[in-house]
Amino acid sequence: MGNQLKAKMTLEKNNKIGKVDERIYGSFIEHLGRAVYGGIYDPQHPLADEQGFREDVIDLVKELQVPIVRYPGGNMVSAYNWEDGVGPKEDRPKRLELAWRTIETNEIGTNEFADWAKKVNADVMMAVNLGTRGIDAARNLLEYTNHSGGTYYSDLRKSHGYEQPHNIKTWCLGNEMDGPWQVGHKTAYEYGRIAKETAKAMKLVDPTIELVACGSSSSSMATFPEYDATVLDIAYDEADYISLHQYFGNKEDDPANFLAKNMEMDHFIKSVKATCDYIKAKHRSKKTMMLSFDEWNVWYHSHESDKEIEAWTVAPPQLEDVYNFEDALLVGSMLITLLNHADRVKMACLAQLVNVIAPIMTENNGRSWKQTIFYPYMHASVFGRGVAIKPIVSSPKYDSREYTDVPFVDSAAVYNEETEEVTIFMVNKNLDEDIFLHADVRSFEGYQIVEHIVLQNEDLKATNTAKKQKVAPHSKGESKLQDGVLEATLKTKSWNVIRLKKI
Repeated sequence: MGNQLKAKMTLEKNNKIGKVDERIYGSFIEHLGRAVYGGIYDPQHPLADEQGFREDVIDLVKELQVPIVRYPGGNMVSAYNWEDGVGPKEDRPKRLELAWRTIETNEIGTNEFADWAKKVNADVMMAVNLGTRGIDAARNLLEYTNHSGGTYYSDLRKSHGYEQPHNIKTWCLGNEMDGPWQVGHKTAYEYGRIAKETAKAMKLVDPTIELVACGSSSSSMATFPEYDATVLDIAYDEADYISLHQYFGNKEDDPANFLAKNMEMDHFIKSVKATCDYIKAKHRSKKTMMLSFDEWNVWYHSHESDKEIEAWTVAPPQLEDVYNFEDALLVGSMLITLLNHADRVKMACLAQLVNVIAPIMTENNGRSWKQTIFYPYMHASVFGRGVAIKPIVSSPKYDSREYTDVPFVDSAAVYNEETEEVTIFMVNKNLDEDIFLHADVRSFEGYQIVEHIVLQNEDLKATNTAKKQKVAPHSKGESKLQDGVLEATLKTKSWNVIRLKKI
């Protein structure tokens, strides 16, 4: 093998990080661009079902096995009246949607979205408006969705044709309230107070729900992490999770630096964990605050084209990033980062799911297809269920423009005791060379390789279209397992999924 780059890994069954909460593979549908209208809902489409939902999109979402979907926003929720989206469609008002400056028709609302979520086998993560509204609207919406009957809002739901409650168990207390761009932006103290009091009222309506308080909308906010600390100091007892949001771009076209950005995500998670644990110690609390990374993705391709969009139209093509191969590699590394924090990150939402910075793209009344980022997300969701195991890795490193000591090999592993399967996820960030992996997997005695999936392309800028899937995985990875030693070639710039099973 001469001077070939080498990496070593030890995978020990008992070196557990924590159980992977399946909600870590969640996603997000906001009333934004063509996510809803033209995305999941297109009643004129030949593949529309009886409710107007596109069955081709339903099939693609089911392929991803998305366990939970955040709704209806996002920035949009901070000026949204949920009552506009329920009841007879002909009576629903058209509204100015302030966050994205469009017209919201309200054809789709709470009940329809709950129906759609059932069709794709997902739960709903519902957000309440803490921008222009507050405690009253939140408790009323919860009564509408979750109370069995015999009260004003539960009976209103029944009159709208929904006899049984939706039983939505995960709720976001607003969205990005630290952001000056938010309608109803609040200081940490203002937000902490309204979040606490809304949470108290909501848990009186339904004590079984879990609540996500807004943390910082990115690690680059000037108020981070002080905002998070203040909010937690006020609402620690009432909140079950604190949120994190982060997007990465590559405007400078510097692939080596771009592929290192998940290190920033890792640092963000560690900083939020430390902030939570400081407040836990300060309060002498026995409760450990969990994290909901409920917005994450690559997002930068569409910034220029979005400036051209005319205001106050219905469902314009906003935030329609066309993802390339290097984006898929970073998405893979971000998924690996989430898995390596599975002890504390219990929910995460790839933002978003259809058309808007999304793994799934559609044409209005036309075709649908898988973007490059579809594949690592699908592989992690389908094969990454179980307990996260910490791989001990020795990898060659590199320095980039913003980061030092970046490992060429990112890796995470998930052990599913029930099915006796182990999945190792790896990204080789080296832009020029293959890396030879030597892995000690002796603690998984009697295991054999089921498959070695590889997503690879020589062209970092390769994209997928409705006509051609230039970036698609294959199962011809080079790997072998003998006497507890796994040897594999990680191709230059590649995403790898090595699946082992007890034979």
